Amino acid sequence: MQPIDVCEVQAALNRFANQDVYIHLETTNGAYASHHNEGFFSVGAYIRNGLIRFSRGKITGNRPYRVGLKLDFGWVYAEGLTDWELTGKGQLLLAGHDQEGRLAVALQLSREPF
Repeated sequence: MQPIDVCEVQAALNRFANQDVYIHLETTNGAYASHHNEGFFSVGAYIRNGLIRFSRGKITGNRPYRVGLKLDFGWVYAEGLTDWELTGKGQLLLAGHDQEGRLAVALQLSREPF
């Protein structure tokens, strides 16, 4: 992965708009935090191979970045994104890593299941 280039990520998002795409979205902090502090409130969210269609995707912010995907009846939103990659299969992989390089958030789009 490489640091996010806003123009390149925006162009990649645009290529997925208005078609059925598979989404992988996850957040995590528990895997890194709960074993260091028993009182830490661990949270996370995870969806893999959800099929969505968005009319507009937008990246905003100044490192870390936010990506919003406008659905017919709502939004999908990921915040804290720092890195990206476009795979040989055409999958868009976005991730947010903390200061120690650990994954905190992932947003991935693909035309085929992950």
